[in-house]
Amino acid sequence: MARVLLFNKPFNVLCQFSRDGDKACLADYIDIPNIYPAGRLDYNSEGLLLLTADGGLAHRITDPKHKLPKTYLVQVEGIPDQAVIDALSQGVELKDGMTKPAQAKLIEDPGLEPRDPPIRERKNIPTSWIELTIREGRNRQVRRMTASVGFPTLRLFRKSIGPWSIDAIKCGDYIWSDISLNK
Repeated sequence: MARVLLFNKPFNVLCQFSRDGDKACLADYIDIPNIYPAGRLDYNSEGLLLLTADGGLAHRITDPKHKLPKTYLVQVEGIPDQAVIDALSQGVELKDGMTKPAQAKLIEDPGLEPRDPPIRERKNIPTSWIELTIREGRNRQVRRMTASVGFPTLRLFRKSIGPWSIDAIKCGDYIWSDISLNK
């Protein structure tokens, strides 16, 4: 059994405990010694970040060979049709190669807490939400996937990683989870 801290990372927070200029970092929210992020979430992305003191568990969470699914709520510019959703599901060509098949679906507004600052909105261009589950973790992959099909990401929120979910954790808060992953 291992302990994992589930943190709901706010927008514009670095996924590290050390300062980089005047940017907010994990130390502004978490005062627990000897835990480290198991993976990363971009500075301008929000949602679930896992932290643990268990190096083996951190490796299992982040190693692509274990293929833990990561589910994102993605607000995009425009309204994709089914062909776009199918393309995301089948995998898209990026500069570093084809992505693996994903699960993608158009969803209603997921009701997330408002972001501060809010996303940029254009008066004549609607936005929509996609729920996207991937099993790999390339740099800025979700943003690059939506851009490659013509729908730039405006807001990116990670909802879950494997068995862990952000449900009921307010922005900037965390909870502990005791869990055992199957080998």
